[in-house]
Formats: sequence, C-alpha cells, structure tokens
Amino acid sequence: QVQLVESGGGLVQAGGSLRLSCAASGRTFSFSSYDIGWFRLAPGKELELVAAISWSGGDTVYADSVDGRFTISRDNAKNTVYLQMNNLKPEDTAIYYCAATVQRYSTSRLMYDYWGQGTQVTVSS
Repeated sequence: QVQLVESGGGLVQAGGSLRLSCAASGRTFSFSSYDIGWFRLAPGKELELVAAISWSGGDTVYADSVDGRFTISRDNAKNTVYLQMNNLKPEDTAIYYCAATVQRYSTSRLMYDYWGQGTQVTVSS
C-alpha cells in the first residue's frame, strides 16, 4: 500500500516562509520512478498544480503565480519531496496536496496515481 504524507503546513504572516514535505512509503513503491506534483485547493477555487518535479529531479515546472517564490526539490534516498515557499502571500492560503504519477507530471489531477491527505497553509495579511 502506498502512502504519501504531507507535513510542514501552518499559519504564517505575509512575507514569511514555510517548507512542506511529502514523504512516501510502501513496500513495492519505487519512489524514484515517479514524478511528483504539489497541488493546492483554495476556498472557492479549483485544484491547481503549484509545482512538479520529474523522477530524477532534473525537470521542474511552476505555476506562474508562484514562480520565483516557490522551489520544489526531492531526495530520492529519503523518499521525500519538498516545497520551499518564500515570500508567502494571503492568496497562497490553501490545502496543499502532493501526488505521484508514474507518467510525466501534468496539470491534470487525473494523471496522478497516489495522493496525500493534504496540509493546510494559512497566510495572514
């Protein structure tokens, strides 16, 4: 059974930083074979891909709204993906989810095979 567990969310003031982690586990889960995406769901908005990283870490992509402020990275030895979020804004408030796909990362939630339970990020003004 595959599990993705997010952590690192919380309440922060605008301009602050948080680092989210996504830890993967599962006896037959080959973490290094999966691209990973970070999505977020804000109240009244649709699920949005924030950032994604290829299985090797060599390719990354960011939403325009976070480009230059967020950095995605991974440590395959630790089965973990990180999302460093700097200069946070109130509009970054959302539940953040990590998801794994054995295919190329995509903006479509339908392409992802496994999802975490989410972690809340709240940015106060």
